[in-house]
Amino acid sequence: MKNNRLLLVVFFLLCLLNNTAAQSLLEEVEKEVAHDKVFTQATFKTTILALGQSVQTRSQGTMELSANSRFWNIPQRTQGFLADRMSTRFGASYALSDRLTAGLGITTFDGIFDSYAKYRILKQVEEGKGSPFTITLFQNMSIRTIPNRSINASDGFSDKLSFTTQALIARKFTRNLSLQVSPTFIHRNSTRNPSDDTSHFALGIGGRYRIGGHVSVSSEYYYLANPITSATTFDAFAIGVNWELTDLMLQFHLTNAPNMAEDAFITQTRNNFNTRDGNLFFGFNATFILHFKKE
Repeated sequence: MKNNRLLLVVFFLLCLLNNTAAQSLLEEVEKEVAHDKVFTQATFKTTILALGQSVQTRSQGTMELSANSRFWNIPQRTQGFLADRMSTRFGASYALSDRLTAGLGITTFDGIFDSYAKYRILKQVEEGKGSPFTITLFQNMSIRTIPNRSINASDGFSDKLSFTTQALIARKFTRNLSLQVSPTFIHRNSTRNPSDDTSHFALGIGGRYRIGGHVSVSSEYYYLANPITSATTFDAFAIGVNWELTDLMLQFHLTNAPNMAEDAFITQTRNNFNTRDGNLFFGFNATFILHFKKE
């Protein structure tokens, strides 16, 4: 009986040692494979492509402070200083990890409060086996506080809510060229007009091309499959120039979309992209990056 117990203990110890050795070998293999992989860096330098979010997420412990503005003139009105109207979204975001970022903001003109989360599930591999794309999931929630500038009903708190879900898929083809597609689903909890859909499907297409130094050209377009019927709307489009410094990002662009919350500019852009009748809006985005981790 004692011999059997001894043999059982020896057998258990041998299995434990074998398992430990196997785990150690597996860890060594994983390290070697990880060293063989080279991940693509900076698919986009900015977390905002032109209108909407890019796949880019910041390193853990990084905060972004942003002020995104739109300026426009009103036809047949005496022009004020620089522009007749202005809207600004003040925002802040923080990278909880290298993959996960959370943010919030408020827009002055349409009184929209929004919050969001971005989570990168895949990162493009430049050398070695791995994903040919970077994929980031984006979830936004917004609430309207100015009823007469919203197509949502305003009877209760829930009626004022809208949600945007996106899968951001991008590839950096060369050092200079990156492209992104953004399948999008939008849901509003209510609508003023019963004929309007409360759920919408859209597809965003955009890209960035570096033209030299810290300067690049960016553009983005959103195709809306089922627009609202209570008003004439157009697909949102923007084109502009980025000045990309280390901790300061400046973006200048022309667009037909005055709104900055995703569900608003994708479904409620009421101007076509042309130079007539004050249809164009000048956009200026300034983003400052703060690092709270030394590394």
